[in-house]
Amino acid sequence: MNLNQASKEAENLRKKITQHNHKYYVLDDPDIPDAEYDRLFKELIKIEKEFPQLITNSSPTQRIGTTPLSEFKEIKHTDPMLSLANAFNEKEMQRFYDRLSTELSEEILVFSGETKLDGLAINLFYKNGVLHTAATRGDGFTGEDVTLNVKTIMQIPLNLIGDNIPKLLEVRGEIYISHKGFFELNKNQEKLKLKTFANPRNAAAGSLRQLDPKVTSTRPLSFSAYGIGNYEGKLKFDRHTQILNQLKNWGFPVSVESKELSGLKDCFDYYSHILNIRKKLSYEIDGVVFKIDYIEKQKILGNVSRSPRWAIAYKFPPIEEVTQLIDIEVQVGRTGTMTPVARLSPVNVDGAMINNATLHNLDEIKRKDVRIGDWVYIRRAGDVIPEVVSVIKEKRKNVKEFRMPKSCPICGSDVKKQKDKIAYVCIGGLSCDAQKNQAIIHFVSRKAMNIEGLGEKLIYKLTENKMIENIADIFSLKQNELSALDRMGDKSASNIIESINSSKSTTLAKFIYSLGIPEVGESTARALENYFHSFKEIEKSSQEEFENISDIGPIVAKNIKSFFTQENNKKIIKKLVAAGIHWNESKSNYSSNLKGLTFVITGSLKNIKRKDAEELLLSLQAKVSSAVSKKTDYLIYGANPGSKYEKALELGIKIMNEDLFIKMLKKEKLIN
Repeated sequence: MNLNQASKEAENLRKKITQHNHKYYVLDDPDIPDAEYDRLFKELIKIEKEFPQLITNSSPTQRIGTTPLSEFKEIKHTDPMLSLANAFNEKEMQRFYDRLSTELSEEILVFSGETKLDGLAINLFYKNGVLHTAATRGDGFTGEDVTLNVKTIMQIPLNLIGDNIPKLLEVRGEIYISHKGFFELNKNQEKLKLKTFANPRNAAAGSLRQLDPKVTSTRPLSFSAYGIGNYEGKLKFDRHTQILNQLKNWGFPVSVESKELSGLKDCFDYYSHILNIRKKLSYEIDGVVFKIDYIEKQKILGNVSRSPRWAIAYKFPPIEEVTQLIDIEVQVGRTGTMTPVARLSPVNVDGAMINNATLHNLDEIKRKDVRIGDWVYIRRAGDVIPEVVSVIKEKRKNVKEFRMPKSCPICGSDVKKQKDKIAYVCIGGLSCDAQKNQAIIHFVSRKAMNIEGLGEKLIYKLTENKMIENIADIFSLKQNELSALDRMGDKSASNIIESINSSKSTTLAKFIYSLGIPEVGESTARALENYFHSFKEIEKSSQEEFENISDIGPIVAKNIKSFFTQENNKKIIKKLVAAGIHWNESKSNYSSNLKGLTFVITGSLKNIKRKDAEELLLSLQAKVSSAVSKKTDYLIYGANPGSKYEKALELGIKIMNEDLFIKMLKKEKLIN
C-alpha cells in the first residue's frame, strides 16, 4: 500500500468508526458486533503506525493523549457563556412569564422546555467540522482549556457528521456522570482503596479537571448538548428547537425530554411531569429550563450582565429528611469565629449521607429553638451545605439547651462575643491550631499566594508533624522532608517546592489578601495597593488614614491597624519578606484623571477581559461598581448591554463603548 492508497483507506476507516461511535454512544443502537468495530479500529492504528504523517488530531485513535499537562491554559469564549436566572416557586415563574409577555406584547409565549442537568457546563469549538478546543464555563468569558480531556468522552464527536457542516461552531452543553456510571466509579474507587465521590456532579467536575487525560479516559463521563454560541454556517435558525434538532443531525446527544411548550400552563405541566419522573431518569437533574423558542424574540429581550432575559431555570424544591440531632459542637474558623455545627444521626438526603449540618450562629439556634436531642428536618440543595430547617417539637423529650463554650475547644483561649455582632470568637489568634491551619489554607489558596499541591489534608499533616507552625514556615520546607511523608513521592514533593518558589513573585494586593486580615477581601486589598502603592506605608498608617480610602469603614480600618500592630504578625511578615516574597511597588509617573470616579461595566467586551478592565480601572484609583446608580460616573458597555445601559440613559450617566474605553486606557498609557 502506497501513501496515496493509505490516505484514502485511513479517511474511509475514520468515517466508518465515527459513524459507529455515534450509533453506539449517542443513539445507543449499534449496528455491528464489537469484534467488527475492534477490527476496523486496529486496521486504522496499523495504517497510522506505518504512515505516521497521516495521523490527525481528530482521528478516533487520538482520543487519549499521552503526555499529562502541567497546568490548564485559559481560553476566551467567542460568545460569553451566560448563566441562568432562577425561579424557585410558581410565583417567581409567573413573574418571569408576565414580564416577557408584557415586553413582547404576546399573551401566549412559545418555549423550549429542557431538563437541567446537574453537571459541568462546557463549550466545544469546531472549525470546519473538526473539534478544535473545549473549555469550561469559568467566569463566563474565559474558561480552562480541557480539550485533551474532552476528546476522551466518546459521546462528543471529534468530527461532525451529516450535511451543512458550518465553518465555525460553538456547541454548549453539560458534562455529567449517569447514576449507573457513578455507582460503578465509586465501586472501583473502593476496590482501589481510593476516596469515593460525594455525588455525580463532583465526580464529573473532578474527572474533567485531571491534568492527565488517561485518568479522565477511565471515568464514565457523558455529554448532552443544549445550545450553540458563535456560529458561521449556511443554515439559518429561526427557533431554538431547530438548533437542538440540527445538533442531533451533526452527531450530538440531546436530552430526549426536551419539548416545545405553548403558554404558562404548558410550562407548569412540564415542570410537574419532570419532577414526577425525576427519580426514573438515568442522570441527576435539579430543575427544568425554559427558553423562548423564537431566536428573533430572544434578541429583542436581550441579556443582562451575566444571564439571558429570555430563559430561566425553574429549580426543584430542596429535598428534606428527618433525623435526630445528637450533639452540637463548635468549629473554629480562620479568624476565630465559632460556628455551631449539628452532629446528626446519619441520614441519606438526595443521594448523600449527611452526618453534620450548619446551625450558623447562636442567634439562629435560639430563633429556631434547636436543642440537643431534638428530631429535626435537614435540607440539602445541590452543593449547598446541609442545614437544620426546623424542629419537630411534638417528638421533643429529654433534650438539652446548647450554650456557647466560654473557652475555645481547640486551644483553651477565652471566647468573646464581638461587639455589635452576633459572632463569638476565640481570641487565641495564631496560637490556636484551628486558626493556624485555616490561616495557612487561606494563604496558599488560588486567589492568595496560589501554591499548588498544598491541600488541606497535607497542611494538617505538616502542622501535626510540627513541620510548619505558621505561613512563613512554608518557605523553609525541603523536598526530602516532603517526600518522606506517606503517599508523597519525589515528583510530587518537587512540584510543591517549585510552586512555593514560583509564588514568591506576586502582587502587593495578593500578598495583603493572603495575610488573612479579618474582613479584608480581594477588593479591599486592591484598594490598599492602589492607595498606598507601598507595603511599608500600609504598615505604618493610622486607622484614620485607612478610613480615608473609599469603601473602607471604621471596623475594617480598625482590623487592618490592629493586625499590623501585633508583634507576632510583624515577625511573620518579616520572615516572609526574608524568604524572598516580593512585588512591584513602583508608583505611577502620571496623575490619573479617573481617581475617585465610579465605573460600571456591562455587556460582552471583545478585546479585553472584564476582569482585566476592572483591574486597570482600579490601578487608576477609579472605583468599579456592579450596579448603576446616581453615584455612577461612567457606564462602559459591550455587546448585549441589557438593563444597565437603559438605566444609565434614564439617569443621564455618561456612557462609552469598548472602543472609547480602549482609547482612554491608551491615553492613560496603560496599554499600547
